[in-house]
Amino acid sequence: MNTLLITGATGTIGSELARQLSARGASFRALVRTLDARAAQLAALPGAEVVVGDFRDSSSLHAALEGIEKAFLLTHSSEEAEAHQLAFVRAAKEAGVQHVVKLSQLAAAADSPVRFLRYHARVEEALRDSGMDWTFLRPNLFMQALLGFRQLIAEKGVFFATAGDAPVSLIDIRDIAAVAAEALTTSGHEGKTYDLTGPEPLTHGRLAEILSEELGKPVHYINVTEDELLPGLLAAGFPEWQAEGLLEDYAHYARGEASGVSPAVQHVTGVPARTFRAFVAETTTLFSGK
Repeated sequence: MNTLLITGATGTIGSELARQLSARGASFRALVRTLDARAAQLAALPGAEVVVGDFRDSSSLHAALEGIEKAFLLTHSSEEAEAHQLAFVRAAKEAGVQHVVKLSQLAAAADSPVRFLRYHARVEEALRDSGMDWTFLRPNLFMQALLGFRQLIAEKGVFFATAGDAPVSLIDIRDIAAVAAEALTTSGHEGKTYDLTGPEPLTHGRLAEILSEELGKPVHYINVTEDELLPGLLAAGFPEWQAEGLLEDYAHYARGEASGVSPAVQHVTGVPARTFRAFVAETTTLFSGK
């Protein structure tokens, strides 16, 4: 019987976690909303069991959590994220789950000006109060977020943000998944909060330089205002709540509040965190449009 549950299993981090758990020989249950192509890919992994559920449906959560000892909690950062995660915490407690590993965010705090950081902090508090064991993973900006600009970088050699010249210690999502896999399959992580960063703080201008060097063509970072970026986010399909939250996130980066470097990836996994240059070198075809 599977005793591990992954939520957010078809997303970027959840699917990578599923692959890493499968590669370790672990058995796990993956919670999905629909049986689509991504769910089929999960189901094909050795050790995976796919179950359908919805955070709005407590009965489906209880069915997914039956027999589960450890769970990985991750949802999309929507306006409903806090309510969905709190519902999961309640269901996990009622189902007898022993340990929840929650994907949070660096600098999560109830009084943060960033809405994402506030809701993560409230869910963390609920887990502390639940009586279950918990582990909080607090990653910085994902390197893979740059892939959202891959077409612009390939076609025009530019990308945009409102980060100014503040350094940010970006992290590769594969390192986040590796820490999550350790926390789910080994002991000693109960009651721990891990700040997860890459090995160095880099300005967005420096990211552009590294992209230029690895792609062999000029890439430029264009710092824009929030008033300039917001319409672009909305046009790209981001809901208003999330788009405004992303602006708050980048204001947090621009204030220099995400420049610290944590040794947690190497401490937990025994492997150094990936560099941004290594990430770009492995994904040049994506950024080149080839």
